[in-house]
Amino acid sequence: MHHIKRNGGYLISLAVMILCLVWIVYFNGDQHYLILSFACLVVSMLPFYWHFENRQSEAREVVFIAVLVTIGALGRVALAAIPDVKPTSFIVIMAGLVLGPEAGFIVGSTSAIVSNIFLGQGPWTPWQMFAWGMMGVTAGLIRNFKWAHNRYYLAALGVVYGFLFGWIMDLWYALVYVSPLTLKTFIAAYVASFYFDLTHGITTAVLLFLFYESWYRIITRFKYKYGLGDVQDQLDKSDF
Repeated sequence: MHHIKRNGGYLISLAVMILCLVWIVYFNGDQHYLILSFACLVVSMLPFYWHFENRQSEAREVVFIAVLVTIGALGRVALAAIPDVKPTSFIVIMAGLVLGPEAGFIVGSTSAIVSNIFLGQGPWTPWQMFAWGMMGVTAGLIRNFKWAHNRYYLAALGVVYGFLFGWIMDLWYALVYVSPLTLKTFIAAYVASFYFDLTHGITTAVLLFLFYESWYRIITRFKYKYGLGDVQDQLDKSDF
C-alpha cells in the first residue's frame, strides 16, 4: 500500500503537468494562461508533499533532509554572482541517488524556495521548485541501475540536467516576456539561454565527477545509521 500511494503521487503529478502543457497550448491566446500554468505547477507538487507529511517520518530524517536543503540553498546563494553556477543541482541529484525520489523531490523543490528567500521570490519560484524537484525524482528513479553510479555517466547526466532545468525555466521566460509568442520567438528564447544552460550543466558534471563517491559514502552512512529514506521500508518487508 505504501508503494502504491507513492507511485500514485508520481502519476498524478505527471498527469497534471501534461494537462498543464496541453492547456497552455490550447489557450495560447488567453490572457490567463500564465495563471493557469502556475496553478498546474502547484497542484503537481501537492502529491509529493502530501505523502511526505502523512507517512511516519522520524525527526532525524526530517532534520537530515533539512540539512541537505540548507547546503543546497547556501551553495546557490554563495555563488549567486556567477551566472548559472548552481551547486544546488549536485546536492539534489545526490539526495535522489541515495535517499530515493521522494527525498530528492523534497530537497530540490525546498532548496529553490529557501534560496529565493535571499535571492528574491517571484513567479519563477514555482518553476524552479518543479525543475529541481523533478531532477531529484528522476535521479531517485534511476538509482538502482549500475550505470547511474558511474562517474562518467553521471557527468554526462549532469550536463543533460543542466539543459533540462534551463529548458523548463525558458518555458516560463517565454510565457512571461516573449511577445508575440510564435514558434520562431519561442525557439529564439531557448537558443539565447544555451551558454547559461551549458554552464549549469558543466558545473553539475564537474561536481558529480569529482565528489560523487565521497558524498555517496557520507549520505549512505547516515542513511543506514539512522534508517533514512527507504531503509525502513526494506526492514518492514523483511518482517513478512
